[in-house]
Amino acid sequence: MKAQFSAGIFLLLAPCLAYGQAQQAPKPGPGVQKLAYYIGSWQGHGETKGGPFGAAGKLSSKQTCTWFSGGFQVICRGEETGPTGTRSFLNILSYDEKAKSYTEYAVSSLGDAEYDQGGTFAGNKLTYIVDQDVAGKPVKFRYSEVRVSPVLFTYQAEASVSGGPWKALATGEIRKLK
Repeated sequence: MKAQFSAGIFLLLAPCLAYGQAQQAPKPGPGVQKLAYYIGSWQGHGETKGGPFGAAGKLSSKQTCTWFSGGFQVICRGEETGPTGTRSFLNILSYDEKAKSYTEYAVSSLGDAEYDQGGTFAGNKLTYIVDQDVAGKPVKFRYSEVRVSPVLFTYQAEASVSGGPWKALATGEIRKLK
C-alpha cells in the first residue's frame, strides 16, 4: 500500500517537477539591452516653440533611470520645468519582442498619461510616431532622439495636423550627469 501511495504522489508531482526544471528565467535580448543607455541621472535643456499646442519658452529637466526588477524595463522618474510650470513624471521604457519595437508609458503630476508604441531605431536615432485626435482633427506627433554619445542625446518633438507639414514643437539636449 505504501509503495502505491508513493508512486501515486510521484505521478502527480512529476509534471510539476519537470515543468519547474524546464522553465528558466527569460533573459533580456539585444532590443532590451539598448535600454541600458538610459540608466543613470540625466539633466536636460531645451525650448518649446509657440503654437496651437502650447506657449514658447525654455525647458529644463532632471531624471534618474534604473532597471525595473527582472531587467526588462527601465523606470525613469524626474521633474520638468517649462512655460506651463513644473511637473513630476514617471516613464516606463520597454521593448516589445513580438512587435520588434520600443514602447513608453508616461504619467505626470498634471494628471496626463501617454502610451507610445512602435518606437524604432535607425542607426543611433530612436523615433516614435503617435496618431491622436486633437479638437476633432487628426494629428500625428513625431518624437525623435539622437544618441550623440554615451552621455548626450538630442531630441525633437514635431506635429503634423491633418496631414500637413511637420512643425517643430520642442527641441533640446539631455546630458548624463557624472
